[in-house]
Order: sequence, then C-alpha cells, then structure tokens
Amino acid sequence: MRYYPAFLNLKNKKAVVVGGGKVAERKVRLLVKAGANVKVISPDITKPLKKLREKSKLKHVNRNYVKRDLKNAYIVIAATSSAEINTKIAGDSENLVNVVDTPSEGNYIVPSVVNRGPLTIAISTEGTSPAVSKTIRKEVEKHYSKEFTHYMRFLEVMREKAVAEITDSNKRRKFLKSLASEELIYIVRNQGFSAASEIISNRFNRVTNEKSY
Repeated sequence: MRYYPAFLNLKNKKAVVVGGGKVAERKVRLLVKAGANVKVISPDITKPLKKLREKSKLKHVNRNYVKRDLKNAYIVIAATSSAEINTKIAGDSENLVNVVDTPSEGNYIVPSVVNRGPLTIAISTEGTSPAVSKTIRKEVEKHYSKEFTHYMRFLEVMREKAVAEITDSNKRRKFLKSLASEELIYIVRNQGFSAASEIISNRFNRVTNEKSY
C-alpha cells in the first residue's frame, strides 16, 4: 500500500483549483459539497462553474495561475490542460496537491466514490488503473442502491432518538448494534428502505416501552 486512506474535513478550509474545464468542474463540485472555501484560477470556466460563482459557492480569479495563488491553501488541485503548468503547480505547492492525469506528481490521489447520504465508499487502485476503479464503483453502486441513502439518513435520526430516549446503556448499545445487522442490510437491499425502517421503528418502540426492574 503506497497511500494512506483517509477522509478529510475541509469545512471552511481554503481549496484552490487551477483550471476551469470539465475536470476542474467535477473537482470543484466535491469541494463545495465538503464545505471548503473554493477559489478557481482560470481565464475561462464552464457554465456550471459560473452558476456556482453566481451563488457565491466559489471565488473565481479570472486570469492564469501564479505562484501566490497557493498562499495559505490547505488543498490544491492542478486541473489545467497544460501538463507543464500542472507540474509547476505541484512543485509550488507546500501542502496537499493533486495533479489530474498524472497523480504521481502530487502527494494525494482522489478515489472513485460511491455516496449514499452519510455512507461514503471510496475505491482506489493507487493510480494503477482508474478504469478498474470506475468499473468496481459501478458494481458497488448497484449493490448499494439509492435505498441506502434513505436508510443511512434514517439511522442518523434513530441514533439521536436512542441516545435521548433509551436510558439503559446496555439496551441502547444493543439496539444501536442491531441497526448494522446483516439482516437489515439484506432487507434494505431486497425489500427496500420502508421495510427496514418499519422493523427498526418497531424495535425502538419495544425497547422504549420495556420496564426496567
């Protein structure tokens, strides 16, 4: 294993994306979703990026890259169409930097991701074959359908309710553990979120209505 797998908290962190094309657009969307303060450096940007700019989701610097653009950046993405410029950005950066197309020039890589609400599954071949990562991602997406988005958000609510209303620590721990059972995962996958949520709600009601002696 050449890379250490990790999830970064980018909330309010400065993120600089150099480039304004489709690749940069995909990177920016993820950074915005993660809550980063995004700055895009490029003379031209895509229409979707312009819309994000209009919504104040990013700051756009309408010119070519210069080294000072990276000052105080927590994370940097070099996504221009010029390999020479991308290499320069990688050399200028003192923090986390990702170089599209040639990830070996940076110090981190971006995995292929399946997102289902709070559930995020990241797939990486460490740059060996992005195509394989994409194929596996598609398989995982089928295995974990959009029903899991509803399920995971429901679990967030049920966890809060359990912490607030199940006062017996042993019962609370047992209930929370049951939410991750293979049985429930199977039900979500084969019968849907509604069937699983009904079972959980009934379990919760039984636990909260039990008398402690």
